[in-house]
Amino acid sequence: MKKILLKTENLSKSFSSGGNMQHVLKNIDLELYQGDFTVIMGASGAGKSTLLYALSGMDTPSLGTITFGERVISGMNQDELAVFRRNHCGFVFQQIYLIEGMSVMDNVLSAGLLVGRDRKAIMTKAKELFEAVDIPEETQKKFPTQISGGEAQRAGMVRALINSPEILFADEPTGALNSKTGLDVLDTLTSFNEKGQSIVMVTHDMRSARRGNRILYLRDGVILGECDLGRYVRPEEVRPADGNAARRTLGNAESDDGARQEKLASFLAEMGW
Repeated sequence: MKKILLKTENLSKSFSSGGNMQHVLKNIDLELYQGDFTVIMGASGAGKSTLLYALSGMDTPSLGTITFGERVISGMNQDELAVFRRNHCGFVFQQIYLIEGMSVMDNVLSAGLLVGRDRKAIMTKAKELFEAVDIPEETQKKFPTQISGGEAQRAGMVRALINSPEILFADEPTGALNSKTGLDVLDTLTSFNEKGQSIVMVTHDMRSARRGNRILYLRDGVILGECDLGRYVRPEEVRPADGNAARRTLGNAESDDGARQEKLASFLAEMGW
């Protein structure tokens, strides 16, 4: 049985606009599970980003409760929420918020030092993560303006993961990237999820959504439905002596992705996508 990592009860978010109340989220009951790659989809204005920000403690709900483990975070003040996010959450956004006046490595180290850990331990963890996302040492020494968008987004992931968060929240992480670079970022997210990292991602892109095992569809602030895609299987980069074996391996993965695409497309059509 999966472990519940985060739970909401009657989660609602409203605000006043021009004298009228706008109800962005409406009485959402939701459980997020450890190790899942959960994807939130829906049309523009459905409340996707608002839900993600509420779940992560970046925004305060109007009503309802959010429980993270045994802690009710919806009752925390802003200072408590800041400490909570720093210690338990990682964030990757469409806009890459690296500090321009600091090297890529220093951007990551500064995030680690905020939680009061030993610099040597943080450096060791940073090097491991940079290696995992294929960013060499020479690139780590550069400033954000000196690297590509894909490198910057992967560096942003390293920064998001430096404190070993229970959940990584991603808001349209490939939205500002070209197709090839976006695919590299998706592969990186997938590889971390395969190692047990829990991920919650907002996206409008079907290619990105297929990487998740659980798809939530939001409409007008309500979770209209969800789809279980199972675990994503990547084509294995193996080159055995038997070329036919290699083709079979890639063929199985491609078949799996095709089935995922068909299942997701059918679900989204049912939701009125």
